Amino acid sequence: MALKLTSWDIIRKPVITEKSMAGMEAKKYTFLVHVDADKTMIKTAVEEVFGVKVAEVKTQNRLGKDKRVGVHQGKRADTKKAVVTLTADSKTIEFFENMN
Repeated sequence: MALKLTSWDIIRKPVITEKSMAGMEAKKYTFLVHVDADKTMIKTAVEEVFGVKVAEVKTQNRLGKDKRVGVHQGKRADTKKAVVTLTADSKTIEFFENMN
């Protein structure tokens, strides 16, 4: 069964770290995205939501940690991180402008 993800479902939230803030000068923005989204889905979602042109998308899958509290065992959810590079002539994403 194919997934019916909208652009707002694909982009979960931005990643705000020192490293991601440093990458903004090179027009690189980092997002947590849906685990089942591929690079083309992420590219179209960012272009649709923010109105920018995307040059490249790099993704990283991160497995959730196994956790234990007493005798109860569980696992954190798996996550996927995407680093989106914009084209040189593209505008910036306004959401990140005042974070520096």
